[in-house]
Amino acid sequence: MSSGFLFLQSYILWGLYSMSKQGAKPAVATTVWLYVTGFIMAIGLTLMAYLSVTQELFTTNTTILVLMGLAIIQLVVQLVFFLHIGQESKPRWNLAAFFFTLLVLVVIVIGSLWIMYNLNYNMNMTPEQMDEFMIKQSDKGF
Repeated sequence: MSSGFLFLQSYILWGLYSMSKQGAKPAVATTVWLYVTGFIMAIGLTLMAYLSVTQELFTTNTTILVLMGLAIIQLVVQLVFFLHIGQESKPRWNLAAFFFTLLVLVVIVIGSLWIMYNLNYNMNMTPEQMDEFMIKQSDKGF
């Protein structure tokens, strides 16, 4: 187990060393500092979200707004500190991939909400209404 840990540690250090060869000399310290800062911010944001829910610090609607705000801040922290969006010399491809991912995410979320709304609308019936609906649907066929 310790040999795996040593391999991982040397792999990380070699990656930091090779990144420092590409740019300015203080890149290792800067890179480590960025990762540590991002990690601390991510942990802090996660703890704030957790504590706001478990300690019931806000009303329900306010808690939802606070969680949405913390999620957006968490997204920005992840993108900047770990994915390095906007820090490369030609960020066009990363930005295009990010916007495509955002588009797919929006389609999935809106589609899921639409499906759940329709299920709630169609399933919010009494058993007699449900039987009538199922009979009507079976008469239509495929």
